[in-house]
Amino acid sequence: MINKSLKFRKEAQPSDLEAVRKIAESTGFFYPDEVDVAVELVEERLQKGDASDYYFVFAEIENKVVAYTCFGPIPVTKGSFDLYWIITHNDFRGLGIGKKLLTETYIDAKKLGARAIYAETSGREKYEPTRQFYLKTNYTVDAVQKDFYDVGDDKYVFKYALTGEN
Repeated sequence: MINKSLKFRKEAQPSDLEAVRKIAESTGFFYPDEVDVAVELVEERLQKGDASDYYFVFAEIENKVVAYTCFGPIPVTKGSFDLYWIITHNDFRGLGIGKKLLTETYIDAKKLGARAIYAETSGREKYEPTRQFYLKTNYTVDAVQKDFYDVGDDKYVFKYALTGEN
């Protein structure tokens, strides 16, 4: 049922501001200031368009946004892109939407000149499922920065090569 009703949209809409907030809050993973940053990236995209260098893929079921990615080029690099956000509403996790979102994101990122995508996440125990998701979707651990976010909260940087085989 999900496969038939799942649709992807690339252009941000004003209604995405609230949708992104609700999706991020539903997970229980993010601090309020992190949720605010997620919304701010949508705002910037709405205001500046492509000049923002923030690109989105929104996953919708029955016209409701249930997940999204935000990605874009890393300044002063040639073909390195950040995957700033990939979030699925808690009610829709575990259905394969995230993997499908990544596939759509890779298509768009390649068109924009990406050769590799980098994603970072916390080393806290709470984020173990997130780290496993990246590993299961063929990312490799590129770096671990000890005590980055806080004492005892390392930063994991994952890499997905868009050129060659993964």
